[in-house]
Amino acid sequence: MATRERNIALCILFSIITCGIYAIYWMIVLNDDILDALNENGTSGGMVFILSLVTCGIYGLYWIYQMGQRVDRLGQMTGKTTSNTGLLYLLISFLGFSLVIYAIIQNELNHYYREIPPTYYQY
Repeated sequence: MATRERNIALCILFSIITCGIYAIYWMIVLNDDILDALNENGTSGGMVFILSLVTCGIYGLYWIYQMGQRVDRLGQMTGKTTSNTGLLYLLISFLGFSLVIYAIIQNELNHYYREIPPTYYQY
């Protein structure tokens, strides 16, 4: 697994400058990165985006809740004990601050990449 640490401030800036287009990309890669970090199978980031469009954002709310659950599991791997992060993310999303959620998730991923040494796979 290659580390995909990202600068949160730049991600937010690019999202604002591109009127949300970069935020869509960021959502897609956050989904795929956290699935890789947890070594889980799940809905791909691209499919999350498409399902969010088709359901007028309802699937996006479900995705945000699921990401909170995944962040909890990721935190357990680095020694943090958190719970009900999904509900917190859902509340923040209802208030219209999705970029804040993306930043928090990216921060947790960045912390994970710093804490967990890279594993080397034999091919």
